[in-house]
Amino acid sequence: MDRAQKAEAISSLAKTLTETSVVVVTRNHGLTVAQASDLRNRMRAAGASFKVTKNRLARIALEGTPYQPLGDLLTGPCGLATSADPVAAAKIVVEFAKTTDKFEIVGGAMGGTVLDVNGVKALAELPSLDELRGRLVGLINAPATKLAQLSTAPAAKLARVFSAYAEKDAA
Repeated sequence: MDRAQKAEAISSLAKTLTETSVVVVTRNHGLTVAQASDLRNRMRAAGASFKVTKNRLARIALEGTPYQPLGDLLTGPCGLATSADPVAAAKIVVEFAKTTDKFEIVGGAMGGTVLDVNGVKALAELPSLDELRGRLVGLINAPATKLAQLSTAPAAKLARVFSAYAEKDAA
């Protein structure tokens, strides 16, 4: 990797770090190509990304971002999982770590808050942004639905009573 390629890698990673809301640092101990591809595909499907990078270049890219304290976690063969959704990357990484022993979570950060392994696992247990939006819409919609049902209920009961009297008179 020549100097221009290193500069491009640093600027690309720094740009990614400024646009993300969570970074999870992982350590890879001999993942196969199929496993790495599976992880990247899962991340892509969730709107996240996973990048294996040289530790020195990652430390330089971390400078000037809220994730600068993560530089201490970058030892050995590391990868960075990032996403704009605060939960997506953590969820995928934790699920993947359960399936293989060659992949471990080292730590992470959300905004300026540094997380340890347990913090990343706790973050993964939270509902995603889309799930929270769905719940919120459901909560907002429920009272309106109940109100509509209550306002039409007396009229419906009255119509059934009139219908019963009409059927009785017809018989």
